[in-house]
Amino acid sequence: MTSKQAWVLGLASLASFMMALDSLVVTTALTTIRQDLTASVESLEWVVNAYNLTFAVLLLTGAALGDRFGRRRMFVVGLAVFTVASATCALSPDIGTLIASRALQGVGAAMVLPLSLTLISAMFTPQRRGKAMGLYLGFTGLATFSGPFIGGVIAEGLAWEWIFWLNLPIGMVAILLTTRRVDESVGPNNRFDLGGVVLVTLGAFGIVWGLVRGNAAGWGSAEVLSALVLGVALVIAFVLWERRTLAPMLPMRFFRLRAFATANPANFCVFASLYGTLFFLAQYFQTLLGDGPLAAGLRLMPWTATLMVCAPIAGRLADKYGERTFVVGGLLLQTAGMGWIAMVSDADTGYLELLPALILGGAGLTMAMPAAQKAVVGAVQPREIGQASGAFMMLRIFGGVFGVAVTVAVFASTGGYASAEEFREGFAAAMGAVTAFAFVGMLVALGIPGKRPAAVAAPPQATSVVHQGESA
Repeated sequence: MTSKQAWVLGLASLASFMMALDSLVVTTALTTIRQDLTASVESLEWVVNAYNLTFAVLLLTGAALGDRFGRRRMFVVGLAVFTVASATCALSPDIGTLIASRALQGVGAAMVLPLSLTLISAMFTPQRRGKAMGLYLGFTGLATFSGPFIGGVIAEGLAWEWIFWLNLPIGMVAILLTTRRVDESVGPNNRFDLGGVVLVTLGAFGIVWGLVRGNAAGWGSAEVLSALVLGVALVIAFVLWERRTLAPMLPMRFFRLRAFATANPANFCVFASLYGTLFFLAQYFQTLLGDGPLAAGLRLMPWTATLMVCAPIAGRLADKYGERTFVVGGLLLQTAGMGWIAMVSDADTGYLELLPALILGGAGLTMAMPAAQKAVVGAVQPREIGQASGAFMMLRIFGGVFGVAVTVAVFASTGGYASAEEFREGFAAAMGAVTAFAFVGMLVALGIPGKRPAAVAAPPQATSVVHQGESA
């Protein structure tokens, strides 16, 4: 690995670390936030999904802005927005302000995360890309591993606001080093697809709004149905527009590629299952087993530790054996682990009875993630990696929003917070839903090509575009 590759991988991983840490510590602190700000379960859902809403809606736009105006430039802008929004989260006096600040965090993340994947994918050859993505996820796993513990320590020993103050020093360091160590590059298109940006942004907003509001407003309400129908109509209009425009932000021919068309929906299910599990697991330890935030965070660490351990190994082995084995096998393990928890979870269930299932499910998810990423970006030409990364990230976050919305709906229809028994019933049903997500994803992943196709060489002009500015 060259020095330039190491800096790109390290800084992209640092940015991902910051955002993964933020997500995990927020999850652990949900119970404390609910009590401190007198928030309902719907408000807690918005604390998670306000971030996911703007993130999912703007992901393709963030990737397109990077390709057009400079990947390093937009990466740094995104880091700055995320860092400032973290400060406003920490200063929030009520749940409404917190939700609005979380939405602003999502705007920054929509520029940072797809471009972090693009920067890595463009810097490494297809033969070494799986290993690089595994290391990227492994570093992210350090945040995932430590996040529940840090969140528990802060929520119990300090105040929940400090989970957001943590982002300030990390963000400032990342911005400073990126401007000094990462070369500027752009994508293949010199034109900005304004029509595509407007259509996909409004369409994604309608769909995500309908999913997030479904539990509170009612799935059959005029608000939810109108948002979903309008969103789908605009997405269809986006597809038609992209097929006709000269410089599409997302070429529709990508979906004719078998790896792209199967790994994306499989990964959608990975994150639907992951986010649904994250939303309720720490609450289960605190509400049903009577743990404090710190103890709940400690109990989550064996589950989250799998990302740090398994992701680099799975990414490296996917280079050798292909992606399908790891996506299918990983989702099978998640299905088994979450199904186990759904069946045995009770107030009398000991933690040691749940521990094997937590490790099994966590290992499965972290096997599937780097393999699915590699399948998607490996399906397109090197000069198209930015566009493929944006689509991958957008569908991933859609999966998270969908997973939380469905599991909250299932929980609310069968249980609640009124008593331990009521929470247990809702939790078991919610874990049944995340099990179903994993099983469906496993079936879809069977369609991923079993053997990696030979890497497509970039045309000479593409290589010069991707690495434009490296000599500057």
